[in-house]
Amino acid sequence: MIEIYTDGACIGNPGPGGWAAIVVVDGDDAEKQSLSGGHMQTTNNRMEIKAVVEGLKSVPEKSNVTVFSDSQYVVNTMTRSWKRNTNKDLWEDLDGEVTSRSVSWKWVRGHNGHPLNEMADRLAVREAKSMSKDGRPDNKLTHVDDSGKAGMVDVGSKPDTDRIAVAKGSVAMKEETFSLVQTNGFEKGDVIGVARIAGIMGAKNTAQLIPLCHPLSLNHITVEFEFNQEQCIIDITATASTNGKTGVEMEALTAVSIAALTIYDMCKSVDKTMRIEGVRLVEKSGGLSGDVRLK
Repeated sequence: MIEIYTDGACIGNPGPGGWAAIVVVDGDDAEKQSLSGGHMQTTNNRMEIKAVVEGLKSVPEKSNVTVFSDSQYVVNTMTRSWKRNTNKDLWEDLDGEVTSRSVSWKWVRGHNGHPLNEMADRLAVREAKSMSKDGRPDNKLTHVDDSGKAGMVDVGSKPDTDRIAVAKGSVAMKEETFSLVQTNGFEKGDVIGVARIAGIMGAKNTAQLIPLCHPLSLNHITVEFEFNQEQCIIDITATASTNGKTGVEMEALTAVSIAALTIYDMCKSVDKTMRIEGVRLVEKSGGLSGDVRLK
């Protein structure tokens, strides 16, 4: 048996909104799954429906599901055939998800002390607050409080999601140095091989290097190199992934930076003119701030 606790929130109604769903399988509260999202311009009722749609999408078809919602609008529309004068697109989505599952509905009083309903409410409200006028998170420094004091961000209430980040950078060098790296001609050993391991180790130790970064359990980290023969540049690409409450951008960026520094260290005896350039994030996915695609 699957239980889904849902809630929606909106600031202004219409205005920035958020939705949340807490999924519990076979009563195992310890293994609950949290889902949430936000929209720039919406209504409370749309967010209430959206929460149920996304909650149902997350569970297998043919499941037996009980949906707990404090929205009479949602529960009575599905159980008492209230008229659907608005939000027809979301009602169609909800009907499609309900059709392939056995769903029962329970209305619960909002803010009545049930921990999972309260959790869904907090997540939905947070999502609504996170949306700015242009649909992105508010432009403020998350590591600085109202008094100006820096500290680690509390991510305890954020849901675990699959997160991926890709970073790039490059090392420019003389033609002779470039040739030595390609032919493995340095006495110190395999420059690229050592730089790859150094980049992976750097990613794994990011929280020890950057004071306010959260320690993350990485699922995977890769560091790849490409030789730009015409410009005598070694391009570095690092990809990091995890399933957690915060992103892996810093891990990917650290991997590129440490790999580049390792190349510099191993080659500096023959080339003092090397330049580390263009270390940057080029891609991220997962989390509340949405996907990013850069060059």
